[in-house]
Amino acid sequence: MNGAPTALIADDEPLLREVLRRQLAAAWPELQIVAEPRNGLEALEQCEALRPTIAFLDVHMPGMSGIEVAQRIDPRTHRVFVTAFDHYALKAFEAGVLDYLVKPVQPARLAETVARLRERLRREQPALHTEALLQQLAAQLQRPAASTALRWLKASVGPAVRLIPVDDIDYLKSDEKYTLVAWRGDGGKPAEALIRTPLKELLAQLDPQQFQQVHRAVVVNLHAIRDVTRGLNETAEIQLKQRSERLPVSRTFLHLFKAE
Repeated sequence: MNGAPTALIADDEPLLREVLRRQLAAAWPELQIVAEPRNGLEALEQCEALRPTIAFLDVHMPGMSGIEVAQRIDPRTHRVFVTAFDHYALKAFEAGVLDYLVKPVQPARLAETVARLRERLRREQPALHTEALLQQLAAQLQRPAASTALRWLKASVGPAVRLIPVDDIDYLKSDEKYTLVAWRGDGGKPAEALIRTPLKELLAQLDPQQFQQVHRAVVVNLHAIRDVTRGLNETAEIQLKQRSERLPVSRTFLHLFKAE
């Protein structure tokens, strides 16, 4: 291989990109990090523009998942998936067909991945042909098993712990270290509570046919939407059926609401 290897780190959480960059600097000093995209669309664009040797792709990113990015980039790029959820570390990963790292990334596990990648590059082995497997993983991401989909949330409401049916939730919003749960309480009245589970972790457990991320910090129940109004600069706002607040739709997710 000519020249130092290059890598791209794609993750929508800046702190996690920074941590992985530092870990890679320690485990593989000659590896050059050439880009740190914040979402799937940026990852695809920068992979096409920079042609990195390796792409570290977060499985769950806004706009396009890491699996979908992997399906579209140059097949010569070696792909490593980074996930916070062990249930995406399938037998195919463990068999070495695809490389993966589970957050928080452990130095020993990263060292194994780095050793494998360095050996492939030393031998000038091409990236593995995994199109069929990527299709399988993408399908699983879109259709989680009914038994694993989240049905209830536990939230502290005053002195009590409330069990909130997922179907009653209108939207979820990231609020610093917490997630705001906006749901319809007794008699259908709007209610809110804060929980500690990160929005990104919740999204991975929700049924994608019912809940959709529409902004970096907002996930909405599609059944709760009254209408979507297009705005300036490729943005939009969601009006809910039983709530007065309007939710932002960022450019990344605007395609979800295009008229057929």
